[in-house]
Amino acid sequence: MPFAFFFLESEGFAGLKRGIRARILETLVMLILLALLTLGIVWVASALIDNDAASMESLYDLWEFYLPYLYSCISLMGCLLLLLCTPVGLSRMFTVMGQLLVKPTILEDLDEQIYIITLEEEALQRRLNGLSSSVEHNIMELEQELDNVKTLKTKLERRKKASAWERNLVYPAVMVLLLIETSISVLLVACNILCLLVDETAMPKGTRGPGIGNASLSAFGFVGAALEIILIFYLMVSSVVGFYSLRFFGNFIPKKDDTTMTKIIGNCVSILVLSSALPVMSRTLGITRFDLLGDFGRFNWLGNFYIVLSYNLLFAIMTTLCLVRKFTSAVREELFKALGLHKLHLSDTSRDSETTKPSANGHQKAL
Repeated sequence: MPFAFFFLESEGFAGLKRGIRARILETLVMLILLALLTLGIVWVASALIDNDAASMESLYDLWEFYLPYLYSCISLMGCLLLLLCTPVGLSRMFTVMGQLLVKPTILEDLDEQIYIITLEEEALQRRLNGLSSSVEHNIMELEQELDNVKTLKTKLERRKKASAWERNLVYPAVMVLLLIETSISVLLVACNILCLLVDETAMPKGTRGPGIGNASLSAFGFVGAALEIILIFYLMVSSVVGFYSLRFFGNFIPKKDDTTMTKIIGNCVSILVLSSALPVMSRTLGITRFDLLGDFGRFNWLGNFYIVLSYNLLFAIMTTLCLVRKFTSAVREELFKALGLHKLHLSDTSRDSETTKPSANGHQKAL
């Protein structure tokens, strides 16, 4: 990834003939400087954290100590990023699946809504045809509004064409499944917190599993191991969804025919950092006892009781708060409206439902 980024930004040193060879030479020089900079930063960090002769001499051992130490630092940053992304993603998964699936039709007349949307689409089309090309600003606004109306009409037509099984069975089953997986994840983290308080062997550092094929990783046998695998995949998907849901990383979302190579490299780096930290997070939260083949149990910070306990507490608290905020958003909005506080914009809970998926009923009321 660094080579790809520096190669895109390189132009060749002054005085050299322009071409691929000059750009590769500049890229290699930049990579060497980056390696020296990283080496210096890790050296200073090691001296500040563990300042003794043994730790400084061990930095000379590039393969056995330095690279694992550097990977430990990257995984620590990834775990902190996952601590922000995963709770947000666990609550956003309900909204994302709600956009992909067809919701049940309860007390709604889809034919009437499609008829109203069709009338508005025809009205916007007539206004757009009647405007002259000189009024460019109004034309762009009308085209954007027309695209939104067409998108809403397509969603309504999809809901109308969906079968009764898809509307009334698939959507509730998926929502219940998401709720069960999220609840099990929070319960496992809570149990791990209790184990950390009463049992020192629950610490992730230094504990090793029985080995592949020797014994089951879970006390519940095959079912427990399969549940751990499902939960880890669920956390992986939730972390990616939460990463792109954060406002700071919202601009990282790739767009068709409008994504620069630099943004693609940034997405690749972000996914790599998250994926390298996922096994460490799963082991720290007590979701699994499997140490994988990367020997993650050697990380020094995994042996710090306060860091591991604080990580578990923050994950459980943030996940619970995100879920409570998600499921009480409608009640909170009604309370704000009843008290007259909705004009003050004290809540942004309508961001999920209004910006990402327009409401057909709300659109009908606006008409």
